[in-house]
Amino acid sequence: MFIPFQVGLSIPLPDKFTFPFYYSPHPIALEAVGLLQERLKTESFQHDFGIGRTQREGAIGKMFGVLVVENQAGQLGYIAAFSGKLGNSNHHDGFVPPVYDLLDPSGFFRKEEIEVNELTVELHRLEQNEAFLQLKNKAELYRNTFSQWIEEEKAQLKKHKKSRQEQRDAANQQDISAYNALIEDLKQESIRQQILFKQQHYTKKAELLQLEESLRQFENQLTELREKRAAMSADIQSRIFQSYTFLNTTQETKSLLDIFKETPFKTPPAGAGECAAPKLLQYAFLNHLKPIALAEFWWGMSPESEVKIHQEFYPACRGKCEPILSHMLKGIEMDINPMSINPAEGKELEILFEDEYLLIVNKPPEFLSVPGKTITDSVQTRIQHLYPYATGPLLVHRLDMSTSGIMLIAKKKDIHESLQKQFLKRSVEKRYMALLQGYVKSTQGEIQLPLRVDLEDRPRQLVCYDHGKHALTKYEVLERTKGHTRVYFYPHTGRTHQLRVHAAHASGLNAPIIGDDLYGQKSDRLYLHAEYFSFWHPITKERIEITCPAPF
Repeated sequence: MFIPFQVGLSIPLPDKFTFPFYYSPHPIALEAVGLLQERLKTESFQHDFGIGRTQREGAIGKMFGVLVVENQAGQLGYIAAFSGKLGNSNHHDGFVPPVYDLLDPSGFFRKEEIEVNELTVELHRLEQNEAFLQLKNKAELYRNTFSQWIEEEKAQLKKHKKSRQEQRDAANQQDISAYNALIEDLKQESIRQQILFKQQHYTKKAELLQLEESLRQFENQLTELREKRAAMSADIQSRIFQSYTFLNTTQETKSLLDIFKETPFKTPPAGAGECAAPKLLQYAFLNHLKPIALAEFWWGMSPESEVKIHQEFYPACRGKCEPILSHMLKGIEMDINPMSINPAEGKELEILFEDEYLLIVNKPPEFLSVPGKTITDSVQTRIQHLYPYATGPLLVHRLDMSTSGIMLIAKKKDIHESLQKQFLKRSVEKRYMALLQGYVKSTQGEIQLPLRVDLEDRPRQLVCYDHGKHALTKYEVLERTKGHTRVYFYPHTGRTHQLRVHAAHASGLNAPIIGDDLYGQKSDRLYLHAEYFSFWHPITKERIEITCPAPF
């Protein structure tokens, strides 16, 4: 699996190992990536990557990774891995093996998976059993007709009761003997009707109970099979998590269960341990290879819900990999985490408008709107410092850290509430300028792609038609130059990363914003700027219009 570099390679090695969650590949890693990609161009691996196609037809790309390593003889080379399976196999020449091989025919998973599948087949057979379906329909029909009969009978009893009362009221009470005889007859009639109703009710209910008991016997079998399958699946999953064990430089071993029980997740998400980075480090530690530099890239067509660009580099995912890599990289000196460095250092907020009620500022790019986990410097904290007596939440809306432009700030709580209502009623007009990587053919239009957070890789967003929130963006093309398109964006909703995903996604404009390090390619900045805002002043009732031209 260790592939040595050619003799004479003269690329200086990095001083520290790659910080895997935000990085630019080191030149030595790029050398390994180039060699691997040349191989990927010529071998199919029985997997349809969909390269160069627009129609999916079952194609999907794959994440690959390289780890530059040094062996015990001091020789420099690299090892390669892919995430998950490739061509329905865990093993391919030139790639490291999985940490645990779920596809091993002699392993417990394959054998017990057959048993679970057999239970599933048996469940399906029972659920589709003709006698069961007929009994189910018959019981449902009987319940409905029984309920309807009860309602009709009660209505009849009520009608008869009213008729008897009318007869009592109309009876001649002067003839005591005849009146008493009528009263007795009416009483007996009521008793007969009540007895008949109860007898019929008892008979019909007994028939229903007999149907439900027969149905319950089928349903008990189904419940027993479902519980058995669930217990088997849970046991298999637990044993799988225990079978995935990960090393670090001190040869300390931890299973997935041990790693994730210390996280808010408590249990590992599906697919944990199958990504390229853990596979590479595990192989390195098992074979006494010293990790030098890491790089992971996407190869092929993007998934439907995500934005992945062919040959583009991506950091390790947070949800699945961060807990694992935190254990595996323990004791290894890494590059500094760029997200621990204050990006707003030396930058100032430009005031565009101010009165005693509100404030409008121009936020520079790479400047937090609100405090982060490790960095407190932000628009909010700067405003709190400048206006210590201001009340309320202050920020009426937010911009992504990388987005520059207009931000609206309220100095008083009631002003904040009034402005928030305008956002909710969509009476605030906003316009963003963006420079896109690519050519947008249409001159204007709208994008409707529902969005939700990627639970396994926050803060990335996914396009999700099942659970995503409605997101609408209108756009207008201004110019097209040298492979770039300049556009106006008019967001009608305010979802996280809405403009970035709508620009980059294949079902959107399929042209990522230049400098988008999440959905496109890094550059000197994210070329997205909030340049126009219009709203009603809560006190003066005047329409306020603010323009802050994009600096690009």
